[in-house]
Amino acid sequence: MTTTTLAVLVPLLPFLGAAAGLLLGRTAPGYVRPLAVLPTLVAAALAVVVAARQGGGPAIDAATRLTPTGSVPVDLALHLDGFAVLVAVLVGLVATCVQIYSTAYLRDDPRYPSYAALVSLFTAAMLLVVYSGDLMVLMVGWEVMGICSYFLVGHYWETPEARAASLKAFLVTKLGDVPFLIGLFALAADTGTFRITGILGAVANGGLDHPTVIALLLLAGVAGKSAQFPLHTWLPDAMAGPTPVSALIHAATMVAAGIYFVARLLPVFAESGAALVVLAVMAAVTMIGSGLAALAQDDIKRVLAYSTIGQLGYMSGALAVGDRGAAVFHLLSHGAFKAVLFLAAGVVIHAAGTNSLSAMSRMGGLGKRIPDAYWTMTVALLALAAIPPFAGFFSKEAVLVAAEHTALGERHVAPAAAGWTVLVAGLLAAVLTAAYATRLWLLAFRGRGAEAPDHGRQPVAMTAVLWVLAVPTIGFGLTVGVITDWFDGHSLTPSVTTAVLSTGVALVGGLVTYGAWRHTTALAGRISVGAVIAHPDAEPALVEAEAMTHHTAGYGDTPGTPDPADPGRLLLGPLHRHAATGFHLDALYAKVFVRPVRAAASLVRFLDREVVDTYVRGSGTGARWLGTAVRRAQTGNVQTYLSALLAGSLVLAIAAVVFANVNAGS
Repeated sequence: MTTTTLAVLVPLLPFLGAAAGLLLGRTAPGYVRPLAVLPTLVAAALAVVVAARQGGGPAIDAATRLTPTGSVPVDLALHLDGFAVLVAVLVGLVATCVQIYSTAYLRDDPRYPSYAALVSLFTAAMLLVVYSGDLMVLMVGWEVMGICSYFLVGHYWETPEARAASLKAFLVTKLGDVPFLIGLFALAADTGTFRITGILGAVANGGLDHPTVIALLLLAGVAGKSAQFPLHTWLPDAMAGPTPVSALIHAATMVAAGIYFVARLLPVFAESGAALVVLAVMAAVTMIGSGLAALAQDDIKRVLAYSTIGQLGYMSGALAVGDRGAAVFHLLSHGAFKAVLFLAAGVVIHAAGTNSLSAMSRMGGLGKRIPDAYWTMTVALLALAAIPPFAGFFSKEAVLVAAEHTALGERHVAPAAAGWTVLVAGLLAAVLTAAYATRLWLLAFRGRGAEAPDHGRQPVAMTAVLWVLAVPTIGFGLTVGVITDWFDGHSLTPSVTTAVLSTGVALVGGLVTYGAWRHTTALAGRISVGAVIAHPDAEPALVEAEAMTHHTAGYGDTPGTPDPADPGRLLLGPLHRHAATGFHLDALYAKVFVRPVRAAASLVRFLDREVVDTYVRGSGTGARWLGTAVRRAQTGNVQTYLSALLAGSLVLAIAAVVFANVNAGS
């Protein structure tokens, strides 16, 4: 088979698996799991073959006219460059691991057939985005992912949290998609094509007339899809869905789509220095704000969600300084270790047999019971904190090196202001990342919460994929000198300055957090001892629970909630309660947007009911009265009809005489 034929099969196989799974889910449930895993596994293998054949060489393009659309045609096109083939491998690998993992995680779920089919459709949509060479076809995959996220996040629709989260994810991303679609049309109007190669050629020849407007419109959609400030608020709430879905969305689909789109069309954005500065500021606010918020969360999945937002901020920062190689490199390494983190978190939750254990303050005694999750999550957290030699170190260094070169004027793609903004924010975010990664590890595996009941050894389907994904988490960064061909030949080697700075600040963040944890642990221990002395005859567990309740009352977001030895409160101080709510952005949006829209909707409803409906009802009433009068006139008596006819004729004659006299007098 040719490379293009194999590339067509990569998104097609998961799509066919999704269709077959939906059709056979009820009639032949025994085929559901094979139809979920095998097509995605084969697609991942074919993606590897396509990547090997492409080999980092010139892009492979193929197209056929989809339909005549007038002046700007739409083509069913493939564009296989180094970035596309590597991202497709990531999508296939993570999606396969998620499908295998889900066979055990959702084993007893009655809606597993529809869930598995939607995951396959989600995967096919992202692969379509990755391989597409036409923006309209890309938009199809972009929107299919949006609807899949709505259904998957709301999988547990019985709970109000899942229903609200799915609706919020759909609406917030659609809020960005509207200007995004307008930007695509404006881009096609300027360049005369939706083909990516044609657009890049037109930009190179100076054929873009409105670069700033187009770039800013497109960035609105990117901010929504990739959860960047100010449209990031949907992602933490999306944790109401199943944990494997979180791993898929955060690691390989949906949020990666926006970053990948900008990387594909970076020359368009590079035409506008103002747009790059806006992107840099957006990335900086996202990195720092999400880091502070992650340090204040108690739910382990929300910590990871804010972590994803921050790491996407690094990718946006790399794009803001004009280095798409660094952005995609971090996208790939982040996809590996973030998938490990979410799937390991799922093992932790599954080990307790209840979602209540997602609260880290209630965790205890898990490290020895789930060694696979313990060790793989430890490795992934080291990669997240950018500790060498793990993958996150090399990819984050590539971002900081690109920002450094731009800030010092060694790269001229973006303004120096964008470089300084990304560099300073990236170093501050490195401190926060190490801090919340250390805090997560300490609370999850060294916490003082109540020990959950032992549900036995976790299924192999859940633990095996953790080690599969741990391999690129550990070793992907070490291939930095080998994979340069797939990154336009661009070097991704760390520089000494940024390596020392970022590693140093990461170590400082981790050590300070550890010290704060030791301090709060000691304080909690002294309070517990005091409680035992005060209540020597009471049960030890009750005494400690009461002591911890008094210890945290007035300090937490919910007074009286057990929160043993949380270093986040000590580190953030008064800022903690604001960071825990995401700096009240949801409340702000509710006041500024939601309430006015609801008020306007109420006004429209009132006008429709009391004004428009009044006229409609009035016209109906008038017609009914007229009909009643006419009906009563129909007596069936011929003499009455003749009398009425003569009376009418007499009235008309009198009126005619009067009218003639008036005219004669005038």
